[in-house]
Amino acid sequence: MHLKTLTVRGFKSFASATTFEFEPGVTAVVGPNGSGKSNVVDALAWVMGEQGAKSLRGGTMEDVIFAGTTERQPLGRASVSLTIDNSDGALPIEYSEVTISRTMFRAGGSDYTINGAKCRLLDIQELLSDSGLGREMHVIVGQGQLDQILQATPEQRRGFIEEAAGVLKHRRRRERSVRKLESMQTNLSRLEDLISEISRQLAPLGRQARVARRAQRIQHDLRDSLSRLIADDLVRAATALNESSQGEAEDREQAEQLRAWLAAQDAEITQLEQQAADQRAHAEKLLAGHHRLEQVQERLRSVASLAEERARSLHASAVVQQTGRDPEALRAQAQSVAEQAAELDAEVTAARDRLERSSAERAAAEDALKLEETRLTEQLRAVADRRAGLATLRGRVDTAQGRIDAAESRRRRAQEQGDAARTAQQRARGEFAELEQRVAGVETGEEDLDVAYEAAHQRLEALRSAYDEQRTQQQRLRTAISEHRARLSGLSAARTPRDGAAALLRDRAADVEAPLAQRLRVTRGWETAIAACLGSLDAALIVKDAETAAQALDWLAAQDAGRAHLIHPVAAESAPTRQQTASEHAAPAPSAPESSARAQPAGELPDGAMWAQLVVSVTEDVEVPVHAALTGVVLCADQHQAAALLERPEVRCVVTADGVVLRAGEQIGGTVLENSDVAITAQITELTETLRQAELELHELTAVAAADESEVNAAELKVEETLQALHANDAEMHATTEQLGRLHAELERSAERIEHSDQEIREAQESAVEAQHLLEEAQSRLQAAQSEDIEEEPSSVDRDRLSAAATAQRREEVDARLELRAAEEQHKQMLERAAALRRSAAAEEARREEARKVAQARSSRAAQAEAVQAEAETAVHALTAVLDRSQRTRAAAETAGTATGERVRTLRAARKTEAAELEALTAALHQAELTRTELRLSLEAAEARGLEELSLTPEYLIEHYGPDQLVPDAETVRSVERPDPAEPAASAESGEAGEPGVSDDAAFTTDTADAPESGVPFDRSEQEKRLAQARRDLKALGKVNPLALEEHSALAERHTYLQDQLADLKKSRQDLLDIIADVDATVEKVFTEAWLDTKVQFERVFARLFPGGEGRLELTNPEDMLNTGIEVQARPPGKRIRRLSLLSGGERSLTAVALLVAIFKARPSPFYVMDEVEAALDDTNLSRLLVIFEELRESSQLIIITHQKRTMEIADALYGVSMRQDGSTRVVSQRLAATQELTTAELTTP
Repeated sequence: MHLKTLTVRGFKSFASATTFEFEPGVTAVVGPNGSGKSNVVDALAWVMGEQGAKSLRGGTMEDVIFAGTTERQPLGRASVSLTIDNSDGALPIEYSEVTISRTMFRAGGSDYTINGAKCRLLDIQELLSDSGLGREMHVIVGQGQLDQILQATPEQRRGFIEEAAGVLKHRRRRERSVRKLESMQTNLSRLEDLISEISRQLAPLGRQARVARRAQRIQHDLRDSLSRLIADDLVRAATALNESSQGEAEDREQAEQLRAWLAAQDAEITQLEQQAADQRAHAEKLLAGHHRLEQVQERLRSVASLAEERARSLHASAVVQQTGRDPEALRAQAQSVAEQAAELDAEVTAARDRLERSSAERAAAEDALKLEETRLTEQLRAVADRRAGLATLRGRVDTAQGRIDAAESRRRRAQEQGDAARTAQQRARGEFAELEQRVAGVETGEEDLDVAYEAAHQRLEALRSAYDEQRTQQQRLRTAISEHRARLSGLSAARTPRDGAAALLRDRAADVEAPLAQRLRVTRGWETAIAACLGSLDAALIVKDAETAAQALDWLAAQDAGRAHLIHPVAAESAPTRQQTASEHAAPAPSAPESSARAQPAGELPDGAMWAQLVVSVTEDVEVPVHAALTGVVLCADQHQAAALLERPEVRCVVTADGVVLRAGEQIGGTVLENSDVAITAQITELTETLRQAELELHELTAVAAADESEVNAAELKVEETLQALHANDAEMHATTEQLGRLHAELERSAERIEHSDQEIREAQESAVEAQHLLEEAQSRLQAAQSEDIEEEPSSVDRDRLSAAATAQRREEVDARLELRAAEEQHKQMLERAAALRRSAAAEEARREEARKVAQARSSRAAQAEAVQAEAETAVHALTAVLDRSQRTRAAAETAGTATGERVRTLRAARKTEAAELEALTAALHQAELTRTELRLSLEAAEARGLEELSLTPEYLIEHYGPDQLVPDAETVRSVERPDPAEPAASAESGEAGEPGVSDDAAFTTDTADAPESGVPFDRSEQEKRLAQARRDLKALGKVNPLALEEHSALAERHTYLQDQLADLKKSRQDLLDIIADVDATVEKVFTEAWLDTKVQFERVFARLFPGGEGRLELTNPEDMLNTGIEVQARPPGKRIRRLSLLSGGERSLTAVALLVAIFKARPSPFYVMDEVEAALDDTNLSRLLVIFEELRESSQLIIITHQKRTMEIADALYGVSMRQDGSTRVVSQRLAATQELTTAELTTP
């Protein structure tokens, strides 16, 4: 196992993607200070899970992201990927190569991946821990870290050995187990307290459940008898309705015939009305057409008049007038000028001839002079060469010819090499330009992708937070709604009418308008006091009049159904006096806006007291009895204030807020009247409104949460898409950067080859030219030497004469040239003047031709105007005849429309007569329908009672409780009793000796639909008595908690569940304790072995680094191998000191290195990274350290940041980091003796 590649992007100074390729052995990273060498070490530590910003030489973790320079924008993220060769399987993962990547965003998010799959930081740490790579990072030794190792505490030094031995994963496992154990103990205590509290609540709740079960049995009898009575009412009402529905078919058929006839009449009337409307529209259209024809006729007359005037005007302007110079005169003048130019042309020709003759004579003179000079030079050279010897000249000729041949061959070879290099350079330059454009596009796109990812990630977090908050609110609302519904159900059950009132509501509902409590509105907080004031009036029923009240009371007496308090509207003048009502009631408290108090109370009351009439409002129909009950009643906070209020003459009684009634010599109080109708109705009203608001809020939250969930899903998809795009962009950037490096190297090699070939060609050409001159000179001198034998110097008289003649000929040539130039200029001016005159003549002719064409056009337009005039006059005569015909057609259309309207009026009169007959027939049908409606209302009232009181449909009631069904007797009812299986457990847990269990009473089904088909025939009177008896029994039972059964069952079930959970927690706690014990044993064993090996290695390594010295490791607490620390004892040779702080800088560095190397040897790691650890060492100590490095390289990979040449010499590969002038860095690698430029990346120092 070894490090294979490290790719850095946006990390500290690595702004662009840079890849380091490592090989087994020693790799040295060198370069000047500030070039970013140590950032390589920080990148390795960071990608392997380093979490401390100070360990990375920063203040915050955000400092690792490239911060930008004056020439480059800062980046939004830092990314480092480390590829590890795992071909030996050292890492516990089934891959031969493992790539660990870490990305951090400036917004704060981080991503970790293993081979491209997302993971946690813990996953990376546990993967590396098995190879001795832990969170202490002892394999990475940074700048200044050697001294920190010596200054570390004994416990911190122990951590280095534990990390190398792979103990840290066991330590983390133990820490997690301890945290779970602490959390479990808290939960265990809470659970025990909760079980104790539930056990205490079970006993009283069991007693309430027993009473509730007895009430349930009575309610079963009440419900069964009531169901049979309502079913009997339904059957009777349905039979009467069917009998009253026969005999109306004929009337309905006649009505349908009349409606059909009227519909046909309506259709015909509608058709005729439409026809009349069409005829009116047609007449109006004809009238509009007539008006348009008149307007057209008038416009045509105007057109004829205008055409006549236009023709006269055009005829008058068609005469052509001639102005300007005569074109023929201009042409004659141009011809004269051209003749003068021809004369000048002859002079130009003569001057040109003279110039040619002078040039020829001058050239002949110069040629003669040159020949003479050449002859004279050759004669002089021949004399000299003759003297030097012919053999030397022949040798020079042969040598010069050989040099020419060699230079030509060299030039051809260099030309071929240069052509091949230029072809390769052109190809590489094209590919390089294309890749640079791709890199620019990819970098621009990557910045956009960074921004898009950060925006998408922030939006996703915001949406998730909002969505979680909404889910929490939804759960809270659902819990509240469930509680409200349970409370509302309990209140509704508690408000069940009792005694005679219940019988009236059940059997004579038509006589009762409503319970009084439903017409009262009481100010919040005074419900108990008003219930005490009202007394029996609290449960009163409202009837329409006194007669109805008397009939209802007689019925109750006849049915032995109990007593009832009835009230009815009375006139104000007949209202009972204060004395008459004082004995019955105390004081009510409504506050509704629908009515006002009958009379405002008189007299001022002290603070804290108020008249009862002021806190109660009631509808006008029952205002009188309520007002009478509350007259003279005062409400106050407590009994201390009540005594003073009773002394006032206008005060009849005083009621406190908790329901205590005080009169002169009398006080009534005790248990608070929680179940009063007034209090229950107020609570139901308030609870219903609260429930409605909660359900509405829940509905709105559900809709918003559904929309937010869709947005969260879309945002998660967007984040995933942007992250995948970033990864794809990184891969493309990495591949493109590698190609750019390869092409850049190829371009430089091609440029060097081209420059070399061009230099070769230039040198070959220069050599060939030089050799050619030498050859010509040698041949000329050889020929001259062989042809004649000249012993004396030649004469120069002929050369001087020829030179003077050539000078005279040059002067004559200059004079001829000036004369020719003057003649040509004058000839050119004459030609240009003649051309200008010809152009003027042509322009004048064109202008005159244009004037003639304009005159012709005007004559043509005048003829057209005369034609338009004639056609317009013809059209005017034709339109006069058309207007006459249009007038006659319009009159006929108006006559037809009048006839159609008369027909419509006749049909409407006939329809009115038939409609009156249909109306009379409809009235008769309506009267019959009213009769049936009354019957249906009675049927619906019975159905409503079944639904409201029993929650049963009419069909179910008739099928199972109709008068044709047998009524189960007592034995049959007992046969369908079902005991509650949970009762024995509840009884056993009640905890009270000698008290019977809750299972003494049986639980009953809600109906007897499944009872055996046996019993007695239905008898309405018997069922009415049965119902009355059940109500009396229920009243005698007193206050019942309707939720006790459910609460007791749920509490007992919860008690059993918590007991099981408690046993599970205790078992889990013991399991955790066993795990901790096993981990401690493993840690102690592994650490002890590693400590002993490290101790032996430290003594050996210290002796090699300090020959003659002594060093050893000691435990601070050998008795506690789980927590003991490690002390370092070091004594260099020749010294007696033992305190580490007294060692020199080099000795401290070597001692720290000795400790690290001892750990490395005791528990080898696949690789080690060291940052300038030998900086403070001299040559002798450096030599010793390098020997240690040579030993370590045999089993591990070494990556060393260094400035030492001797350290570089032992390296298998070198990475050179240098800083350019523009702030960028070139990274170059060297393996053995061969140097190859791998990649060039723009790196900017932070």
